[in-house]
Amino acid sequence: MNAPVLLQAGRALAVERAERLSEADLADLAEATDAAIIEGGGFGWVEPQGRAALERHFRGVLLVPERELFVARLDGHPVGSALLVRPPRNNEAQAFAATLTHAYIAPYARGFGLARLLVHKVEERAAAVGHRVINLDVRETQATAIALFESLGYLHWGSHPYYARVKGQTVAGRFYMKTLEPGRGRSTGALIDGAV
Repeated sequence: MNAPVLLQAGRALAVERAERLSEADLADLAEATDAAIIEGGGFGWVEPQGRAALERHFRGVLLVPERELFVARLDGHPVGSALLVRPPRNNEAQAFAATLTHAYIAPYARGFGLARLLVHKVEERAAAVGHRVINLDVRETQATAIALFESLGYLHWGSHPYYARVKGQTVAGRFYMKTLEPGRGRSTGALIDGAV
């Protein structure tokens, strides 16, 4: 799927919802992911995984119906990604909410606004397929990600003191949510509260 390209500081920026990835894209995405892991950001792994493992991971993600992969590109090359995770079909009670997870931009591609664009694209897609709430969680050590999410209107609603183990240390986590407005029709508040 081709995404519109924005120019920022002479660089081409794009975010697309990926339905397939070329071998070159998989290689670039694996490199970007390992770079983000090494830097300590946003993927869940704490040690680099290597190209083969990450390529298998991304191929697997593309097969799961409840997961949508978004790829951030700088000058045409994948430099980050995020997942939109929808609840399984047997969870009707929480079908209105989705989760944003594994969002990151490689350290060498930061500073162009790609992270903000990536989150906006995930939010747009979530709203377009009927979700009215988006949830996410992040390690408290990821100050840049926390600042980004809070600047985009995510509400911190709770913390978990034993959220993750990173290099032998226990790290707390922060939980966030944001309501999404549909493109037209009743407001999210009305939909969630059951108002007609």
